[in-house]
Amino acid sequence: MNDMAIKVENLGKQYRIGGQQARYKTLRDTIADGFKSPFRRMSRLVHGEAYAGADLHESIWALKDVSFEVRQGEVLGIIGRNGAGKTTLLKVLSRITEPTEGAADVWGRVGSLLEVGVGFHPELTGRENVYLNGAILGMRKAEIDRKYDEIVIFAGVKRFIDTPMKHYSSGMQVRLAFAIAAYLEPEVLLIDEVLAVGDIGFQRKCFNKMDEVAYGGRTVIFVSHNMEAVRSLCSRGIWLEDGRITYEGDISSAIKMYLESYSSMEAKVNIAEEDHVVDSGLLRINKVFILDSEGRVTSRIHYREDFSVGMELEMLGKVESARIGLGVNTPGGQRISTAHHTDAGVAALSGSSGKYRATASFKNRLMPGLYIISVGAHEGLSGKGLDYVPGAVDLSVLGSSKEGEGPDPANQGLVEMSIDWTEVEKL
Repeated sequence: MNDMAIKVENLGKQYRIGGQQARYKTLRDTIADGFKSPFRRMSRLVHGEAYAGADLHESIWALKDVSFEVRQGEVLGIIGRNGAGKTTLLKVLSRITEPTEGAADVWGRVGSLLEVGVGFHPELTGRENVYLNGAILGMRKAEIDRKYDEIVIFAGVKRFIDTPMKHYSSGMQVRLAFAIAAYLEPEVLLIDEVLAVGDIGFQRKCFNKMDEVAYGGRTVIFVSHNMEAVRSLCSRGIWLEDGRITYEGDISSAIKMYLESYSSMEAKVNIAEEDHVVDSGLLRINKVFILDSEGRVTSRIHYREDFSVGMELEMLGKVESARIGLGVNTPGGQRISTAHHTDAGVAALSGSSGKYRATASFKNRLMPGLYIISVGAHEGLSGKGLDYVPGAVDLSVLGSSKEGEGPDPANQGLVEMSIDWTEVEKL
C-alpha cells in the first residue's frame, strides 16, 4: 500500500438532465427559502413528492461502478468516446466535483490540466495565479520562486504575466496552465485533451515535456483521443464506455479493442441537414461511405489495406467548375491530408442539376488508429465554398494487416512514410 498513488472503489457520479445548476445565494434568498420551507413540506404531504418537486428531471450516471488502482510512477491512459465519462473521472480525482457514491483516494499533491481556465482566478494576474496554484499544491514561496522563470519561459507569456487572466486568450491560458502543472512537480498529474487547444509548436513542447515527466517517476493519468500519444506515453490503459470500465490492462490491447469497437458503427452515412456547415444551395453531398480493398462498405480497415471513400452528391443549381474534396483528420482535428478530385486530372464538375457519385482511392499508409473523414466542394475558379461537412464519417485502422503483421512497435506517428536509407559510412 506504500507505493499506491490512486485507489478508486465503486465510484459513481450521477447528474440530472435539465436540472438547474445551483447558484450563489444572497442573504435575501436564504431568508426567502427559510420562509418557503414549511409550505414545501406541506405540499409534499398533501400532493406527494412529485408535486413539490423539482425532482422530475431525468438522471444519468456519468460514472458507475468504476474501480482501479494506480501505483506511484505509473502512467495510465484513459480512452473512450465523447461522453464516456473520462473528464468526469478526472474532475472527481481533482476534487473539482464530488462522487455520488464510492470513493477515490489520491496520495500526494495533485496537479491537473482539465478545461481551459479551471484553477485560475480571472481577476488575478498570471504571476499571482502561478503563486496561487503553487500554494494550493502546498508549496512554499521559495519553491515556487525557483520554478517561476521556467514556467513563464515555457508558457511564452512573459509580456503579459502581470495582466489579469480574464484578458488572456484560451491558448495563453492553456500554455500557462500546462507550464504550472509540469514545472511545479506535483506527485500526481492529471491531463485531459485540453492540449488540443494549443498550436502545433506548443503541442510538440508539451508532449516532449510529458515524456520527461512520465520517465521521471511521477504518476500521470492521461486522457486523449490521440491514440499514438497514448500508446507512446502510457504502459497501461483503461477503456471507458458509458461511464463503466470496459477493459483495463496493457495499453496496446486497450487501444486495439477500442478501435475494433468502431466496427459496429454505421459505415454508410446519410448526412443530416445540420451537419452541413457550408451550404450554398447549389451542390450538396448527401452520403459518404468507406470501402475496403474488396469493395465492401465498412468502418474499419486493416493496417496497410488500401481503401476508398465514396460520396453521393446532387447538383441543385448552376455550378461552373466544382472541385470535390476530402480531408483525413485526427480525432483532435489535426489535418493529415487533403485531396481534390481534380488533382488526379479528372475534369471539374459543371452543370445545373443531377446526381453524381465520386470515389477517392487511397494507397493506405495510415498507422493504426482512429481517423475522421471530412468532405466538401468548392468553386474551382472563385474558391467559393459550395458544401462542407466536417467529421462526415469515422475510419478505424486496425493494428495488424490481414496476414496478422503489424507495424514495428518502435515506429510511431500518424503516417508510415516510405523511406530509403543509405549504408552507414564511417567518416
